[in-house]
Amino acid sequence: MTTTDPAALLHLLTWLSPAFPTGGFAYSHGLEWAVAAGDIADEASLESWLADVIAHGTGRNDLIILRHAYRGADIADLALALSPCFERRRETRLLGEAFAAAAAPWGPKRESVDPAPYPVAVGRLGARNAIDEDLLSAAYLQAFTNAMISAAVRLVPLGQQAGLRVLAALQPTILETEAATRAAALDDLGGACFRSDIAAMRHETQYTRLFRS
Repeated sequence: MTTTDPAALLHLLTWLSPAFPTGGFAYSHGLEWAVAAGDIADEASLESWLADVIAHGTGRNDLIILRHAYRGADIADLALALSPCFERRRETRLLGEAFAAAAAPWGPKRESVDPAPYPVAVGRLGARNAIDEDLLSAAYLQAFTNAMISAAVRLVPLGQQAGLRVLAALQPTILETEAATRAAALDDLGGACFRSDIAAMRHETQYTRLFRS
């Protein structure tokens, strides 16, 4: 998975940067409840939690959805239907809408890109700009992981160096998941991260909240 196209690299660095105005900093993907419940309390437990979410949960499913959207499948409704609770559904919908609005300069005739769940919107824009599918998938999953680590650094709390160690440790899992989804069909969608899904559901009624999910 390599690219010699500087334009593709610049696109990815822009679209999937924390500075790209999607509002991703406002979502913890259930981590806020997991920290409050004691499931995530340190560097090791964060790494274990995220490795499962990447390989067996939202990370894997998002890549399958992204890839099929990239290839032209109309799967926005399916992507929403896969959300296990209200906050997860709102998260992917609002992130996708914000991404589509912010990505207008790279859309057709520099007009707004059609809003869709986040991985669908990213997949469509990547295809429209001829970004390599595998490179786009790896960059998306890296950004997804980075956003959750950023939330955990604030919530646990962890130091920035601890967060970076977790990110470095998870890079093989990111690459393995990217490779494992290359030939995945829509029938392969599904997961086994029940505690993560429960965390997202419990967050809806959590008494004190810093994040929207």
